[in-house]
Amino acid sequence: MTARSRALRLGALSAIAGTLVFGIPSPSSALPAAPDVRAAASPEQCTAATRIAQAPPALASLQSSSAWAITKGAGVTVAVVDSGVAANPHLDAVVVPGVNLVPDGTDGGGRTDVYGHGTVIAGQIAAQVIPGSGVEGLASGAKILPVRVYAGTEKQLVDAGFGPNTARMAEGIRIAADRGAQIINVSMSTTEKNAALAEAVAYAQERGSLIIASAGNRDNSAAVEQDDNDGVRYPAGFSGVIGVAATNSAGVVTEASIRGPHVRLAAPGQSIPSSWPLGGDCVVADQDPATSYAAAYASAAAALVASAHPSETPAQWAYRLEATAVRAQPDTRSNTSGWGIVQPYDAIVLVPGEGLRGPKSPFVAATPSASPSNTPGPVAVVVGPGPDAAAITTATGIGVAGLIALGAIGALAIYVSRRREDTSPRRPAPTGRGLYGADEQD
Repeated sequence: MTARSRALRLGALSAIAGTLVFGIPSPSSALPAAPDVRAAASPEQCTAATRIAQAPPALASLQSSSAWAITKGAGVTVAVVDSGVAANPHLDAVVVPGVNLVPDGTDGGGRTDVYGHGTVIAGQIAAQVIPGSGVEGLASGAKILPVRVYAGTEKQLVDAGFGPNTARMAEGIRIAADRGAQIINVSMSTTEKNAALAEAVAYAQERGSLIIASAGNRDNSAAVEQDDNDGVRYPAGFSGVIGVAATNSAGVVTEASIRGPHVRLAAPGQSIPSSWPLGGDCVVADQDPATSYAAAYASAAAALVASAHPSETPAQWAYRLEATAVRAQPDTRSNTSGWGIVQPYDAIVLVPGEGLRGPKSPFVAATPSASPSNTPGPVAVVVGPGPDAAAITTATGIGVAGLIALGAIGALAIYVSRRREDTSPRRPAPTGRGLYGADEQD
């Protein structure tokens, strides 16, 4: 297949609005992109030669520079259970042999992606910088394991049995766990509380995998499940899975994201520049934020945490991400934004212990558990200290001191760490732009 014919096919597939059991907005529309992001005018213009010079805007809000001073995700494998991961210079050095569960005659390693979604997800997580492009993944030191579980959402593909379904999703999660993926990204969702899917999630968790899934999108006009009502989506709704809502370019979770008790975190999901299956760059989700791409950034954040704390459990990684997320109410998770917008650096340096407000801690034997808010009311936009400023500031300072102590030896290490604790100024608490907007009331 030539590059031109592949571009035309991708363009035709992308023109189908909405999703089947998950959310994929059309890549790159004619609408203007967010500031500092150059988007192609149409999917056909995203080719092997397309390059986006600017870095993804989300990286700044996700504390990338601070986190990268500690780790870029080395030693961690992130499974992308999706539409495959195509060849792309951003990804070719980090993709490990995968698997293709779709019986459509394509390669068995999951490196075919005619829909585009999986390649974008993989780029958000681990894209390498290449000449002429600013596209980079949040966890560029991690490895990507492609697990192809569907070919696309075009009616012809769905009728042929190559569309998304829970059986292949469940099998893909199991395979990802068997192949040692510490983080499993599932940017898919269904309203069905499927037993096989639940068993696959439990299986993966027993083998040390943290599953991160999209919370679901309001726009599902092309979906088999014609349900745009708020409510639990799976696998995000299963215990131990992190369901992720999407913020727009202003850092607000809007009506575009499905709300419910399965939402545990929020992350950027609009105007996403990433790798494209034709070999170049492209910008997706220009019009509305999408939880598929928010889940990808949350998975990358989890990879950074797992790399920094390899001896901890998936539940402990999840706690770090949730406890340090930026939110307006420190004691409360909401059905809109979960525990707040993920902040990977703060999650890495957090020193868990009593006195931190927020989710129940797996590090502490008995910690009060905050009651979820089923119908959170509007609150003022917060511009200033994040949740539990004193506790997180203290924990962050201790965490930085601990990292320095690890690099020293003997009595000098003890002296330096104690001296730093006594004299160094504390790092400011994380700040956020606020999670709630006028259209974000339940």
